[in-house]
Amino acid sequence: MTNELDELGPVDYLIVEFPAGAANFTGEMAAELAALADAGTIRILDLLVLHKDDDGEIEAFEIDDLDAVSEIVHLEAEVAEILAAEDVAHLAAAMENGTTAGVIVWENRWAAPFASAARRAGGQLIATGRIPIQAIIASLEADEASTTEGD
Repeated sequence: MTNELDELGPVDYLIVEFPAGAANFTGEMAAELAALADAGTIRILDLLVLHKDDDGEIEAFEIDDLDAVSEIVHLEAEVAEILAAEDVAHLAAAMENGTTAGVIVWENRWAAPFASAARRAGGQLIATGRIPIQAIIASLEADEASTTEGD
């Protein structure tokens, strides 16, 4: 098991929330996720759908509980289901009442060789982060506005 852990890439998670009545599930998200896994870019470690009712009660569904995700059912064998009940409660705390959310935990297989090399060199990850796409768009729009004002 240690050798397997030595080869592990960075692990990330995300939660995508869908407000009540705004979800438009067509299977496109599942197909894109399956394409990333099938290409070896990522390995899905856990996949949940959470529903938080109007009273704040949380219901969690694992991939094998869902009927409408035929695009990703073949990935079920790889899913480790690593999230515990307290993890689910913590993640659901970020959700608004009356919403549904998808939770994905994945290994970045594309980065595994670099991560392994860093560990063999004695390095350890001390920080990671994400820049929300909305912040990038806002920054680009601000730059564009200042450039046009200067003309």
